[in-house]
Amino acid sequence: MRRFAFLGLACGAAMLLSAATDAQDTYPSRPIKLIVPFPAGGGTDIVGRILGQRLHESLGQPIVIDNRGGAGGTLGTAAVAKSAPDGYTLVLAPTSHVINPSIYAKLPYDTEKDFAPITMVASVAILMAVNPSVPADSMRTFVEAAKAKPQAISNYGSAGAGTVFHLTGELFKQLSGLPLQHVPYRGGAPTITALLGGEIPLAFETMLALGPHVRARTLRALAITSPKRSATMPEIPTATEAGFPSLVAENSYALFAPAGTPTPILARLHNATIAALALPDVRDKLREQGAEVVGNSPAELAAYVAAEIPKWAALARQAGVKAE
Repeated sequence: MRRFAFLGLACGAAMLLSAATDAQDTYPSRPIKLIVPFPAGGGTDIVGRILGQRLHESLGQPIVIDNRGGAGGTLGTAAVAKSAPDGYTLVLAPTSHVINPSIYAKLPYDTEKDFAPITMVASVAILMAVNPSVPADSMRTFVEAAKAKPQAISNYGSAGAGTVFHLTGELFKQLSGLPLQHVPYRGGAPTITALLGGEIPLAFETMLALGPHVRARTLRALAITSPKRSATMPEIPTATEAGFPSLVAENSYALFAPAGTPTPILARLHNATIAALALPDVRDKLREQGAEVVGNSPAELAAYVAAEIPKWAALARQAGVKAE
């Protein structure tokens, strides 16, 4: 009886292994959900949709964009951490992914252990922009205007507490000495709507999201926080050129799957993503928005996560930033 039981277990294990192998060989056989942990219209959403269209073509299955904003991107990210590790639920996480461990007392996931890195998709410059009613056309004149009328220019907006935009704003606050108050929104699109409507005078967001409004002159860009000027909008000076050399920050977008996703599936996703990023039209679309393609290896992305967490922790601690 024991022999028969053992044989039964062995056969069952073999069948499960065979089924798993078949699933990997036929992957993907149904639509893939790409969770964007911020609302539609922001930088993460724009990058996700540009990438998703081409991944659809290379993988042969629809890439369904699922916008799940809230809590600085942690709600949508947590959904991926809890998903089945089968390659059918992915997350496109911006820089807030490596900031959140420092500002939330307790996350519903482990940033390093609960995700399998695929690749960093792109990196995009951060713009400092104001409503046209603000009497400033540079960082210097903004500081002067804010000091002259502190009640009128008293706050700034971002895509949420603890996002790279929030911390960039806090760094500017420290460097400028202005008593600005942070106003968090549920993503880039609501932030821009508030800025356009004059609800806030100042915001930090990606060139992806702010660029079209700056070009249309409905918003005014004061500076870019990249190390060098953007090739897309070279007329905008860097914060360093404006006298704030320590104000350097960019927003990066990285693709992750749940931890435990089989290696062959991760390899399939990585290769398909790298191929999509190599396409001239994808690179052009991203560059038009101010983003630069990265496309690194899973190991390089893992190293980036490990290095960025303590870096942002130091700034969050210094600025006293906690999730609101």
